[in-house]
Amino acid sequence: MSIKYELIIYWSEIDNSFVVEVPELSGCMADGKTYEEAVKNAEIIIQEWIETAQELGREIPKPKERLISGLLQ
Repeated sequence: MSIKYELIIYWSEIDNSFVVEVPELSGCMADGKTYEEAVKNAEIIIQEWIETAQELGREIPKPKERLISGLLQ
């Protein structure tokens, strides 16, 4: 799976792990003991989030694009 959604990744001292939030997909979060594990877990959770939304007939947000210096990336 190619991730096209924004990922916010940070270290959580409380959880003693990296946490990944996917702000475009409400409530979609994952974690892992390493940065790489957290991203890999996020890929799985994103896919599961999308599959569940499809099953429930909910709209799936399209990934946002970013503008840098007026140029679309």
